[in-house]
Amino acid sequence: MKIGFIGLGNVGGKLAGSLLRNKFDLTVRDLDKKLTNDFKGRGAKIANSAKELAEQTDLIITCLPSPEICAEVMESEKGVINGLSKNKIWLEMSTTDESEVKRLGKLVSNKEAIPLDGPVSGGCHRAATGNIAIFVGGQRKSFEKILPVLSTMGLKILHTGELGTASILKVITNYLASVHLAALGEAWTVAKKSKLDLNKAYKGIAVSSGNSFVHETESQVILNGSYNINFTMDLVQKDMNLFNQLSKKLNTPLEISPFVLEIFKDAQKKYGSRAWSSMVVKRLEDKFGLDFRASGFPDELTDNENEENGYEI
Repeated sequence: MKIGFIGLGNVGGKLAGSLLRNKFDLTVRDLDKKLTNDFKGRGAKIANSAKELAEQTDLIITCLPSPEICAEVMESEKGVINGLSKNKIWLEMSTTDESEVKRLGKLVSNKEAIPLDGPVSGGCHRAATGNIAIFVGGQRKSFEKILPVLSTMGLKILHTGELGTASILKVITNYLASVHLAALGEAWTVAKKSKLDLNKAYKGIAVSSGNSFVHETESQVILNGSYNINFTMDLVQKDMNLFNQLSKKLNTPLEISPFVLEIFKDAQKKYGSRAWSSMVVKRLEDKFGLDFRASGFPDELTDNENEENGYEI
């Protein structure tokens, strides 16, 4: 199977890297020539347009920062849709809106190609080693066809149902991660003001009922002081807006979500849209004149688990 990958950013570059590392026939496309040239140096082919990439490959993967950018890549004159033909598969791995992936899915189906949505969860460090989780919505038969590809990019693979269900689940999980991150800021504030040993507090939280994936990962770079989680403020706001739009569409007014969104908006105003999302806790450090530093924590996360073949859960 020939694979095309569009979007070689923080997550996409690592997912595509897993495919290349495992000897798949890979063609890539990105506006950043440094990224595409790096992949070319490692054995990938480069497409001159998204249309050309779609024409030359069997599975076309997009992993892009926003629904608007994905729509442009898909629908422009030299976009993916104009390069599709019967039985090709489009896999949308961006975090996007369920209604948008369905809209684009209809255009893909009109070309007798098959649309799937396949967002990932687990952080850039796990994407780098092929140990990230992948949710996939769409035709079961096509999911099974590309499962060997999915199990190279990810470890735990879940077929969520029809097209769009994976995107809904991804938006929910990202919302939960954002809530946990905002709560961590308050937890570390109280821990520091109480003069707890923050190393011991980290360990205590990690073995407690208050533990979370966000604590196990983001607390490390917060305590280090780098805040480098490879995910930025603007992306958090994009994802939280998707969650809020979904709740409004379902006529389900929420209580916590609007408050958390305002916290991240304030952090972005203070530190910038491209600041690491974990810097949301710095609002409280600055407000109370604290720092949450502790020794022995890394400035960037790495995945210490061995790479292994993924599987369906």
